[in-house]
Amino acid sequence: MANVHSSKQYEEELETIRSKVLQMGGLVENQFRDAMTCFRTGDAQLADRVMADDDEVNQLEVMLDDICSHVIVKRQPTANDLRTVMATIKAITDLERIGDESTKIARISKSLHERGTVGELQHFDTVRVIAERAADLLHEALDAFARLDKMQAVLLIGQDKLVDHEFRSILRNVITFMMEDPRTISTALDTLWVAKAIERIGDHSKNIAEYVIYIVEGKDIRHTDYAANILESQ
Repeated sequence: MANVHSSKQYEEELETIRSKVLQMGGLVENQFRDAMTCFRTGDAQLADRVMADDDEVNQLEVMLDDICSHVIVKRQPTANDLRTVMATIKAITDLERIGDESTKIARISKSLHERGTVGELQHFDTVRVIAERAADLLHEALDAFARLDKMQAVLLIGQDKLVDHEFRSILRNVITFMMEDPRTISTALDTLWVAKAIERIGDHSKNIAEYVIYIVEGKDIRHTDYAANILESQ
């Protein structure tokens, strides 16, 4: 009976970790969405809220790190359970960094609003496509992590290249714009920093997808062509 009780507690601890990760994921999704709304509208109050929400994301990261550490020390998980805990520790780091990038977007948006340059350069139109792709990538990565869907994770890893391609296109266009009208350099750079933050959100989302494959198959596929090879074999 003691072993059964201990096993039930262990399962509850793992479920708590899973639930908190999804809660953290939902928070950073909202942060990113609200940050992009700030960039589109220049809503300074919403920007302040996005920056304030980053504290809650940071607190969840600390809490989850502590819970995972206690599970490793107390339960000494093996095989799939150990991979799950280790991947979770990495995933929450990526989620916290997505929160940081969203906060950066909100801060830039507020600065543009205060300088009265909202609407100049058509900021939002410049980054709209990359923002939509990164938001989809983040949402799907969290869904794959929740369901441990390996094939969904594989598809997402390939989609990150689209985000990278879009960023390079934005970079070329913004540089051209600055060369044509040097008066817009400051504002153009702000738009470029936002695009880079979005591209980094795509990278962190791809990392989360890679952790799904690590949990399911026990393979560390970082810096490999694993996803491309799987897709070619289909």
